Amino acid sequence: MANPASSAGPARHLRAKIFIVDDHAVVRRGLRALLDEEPDLAVCGEAASVEEALALIPGAKPDVVIVDLSLPGRSGFELLKVLRDVYPHVRALAFSMHQEAVEAERALLAGARGYVMKEEPPSVLRDAIRRVLDGKIHVSARMAERLIERSTYRRGSLLDSPLERLSIREREVFEMIGRGFSTRQIAASMNLSIKTIETYRAQLKEKLNVRTSTELVQMAVSWKQRL
Repeated sequence: MANPASSAGPARHLRAKIFIVDDHAVVRRGLRALLDEEPDLAVCGEAASVEEALALIPGAKPDVVIVDLSLPGRSGFELLKVLRDVYPHVRALAFSMHQEAVEAERALLAGARGYVMKEEPPSVLRDAIRRVLDGKIHVSARMAERLIERSTYRRGSLLDSPLERLSIREREVFEMIGRGFSTRQIAASMNLSIKTIETYRAQLKEKLNVRTSTELVQMAVSWKQRL
């Protein structure tokens, strides 16, 4: 009889070990309560930032890391890339307030094995974790169809959009502008200075070929409404 420990993928314990990375304590507490009640899952650690996660993950030895994409300082995308490159045996699952259509593909390219929006029911997150543990990728049926279409038609209109040339931070700022955030509010949310956000806004106007802040806001709102 084959030894289960010799099978491909992450080592499976009596309960799979889950590490949570989110800068909101109430979210971490809720996820811990949700997952610890599952017979096959157990939270082995948590962190509020990329730096804290990288310091704790080696000792925690998780099977799956749940990564919030909007973290203070270094973003969750950066953590996904480190996990992919340094801990390839660890499966990462992006868990974000951003719409799947906005950031799921970028998260997958950065190393995530799945994407779950925070607004989804708890059952979706549990199913996603188990799917990732089984070596599969988790996205919604709608996103899976979109990824197939994009792999088939690589020069589709979305790929040709100027938005595809934006950096991760620029896209985050652009999305917040579309949600009606002021420069000061964006700075506070991203834990950056107002001057830094003003620089991002200038870069957005240049890359998106708009002349005024009003035009930038109108474009961001219009883009957000189409999601």
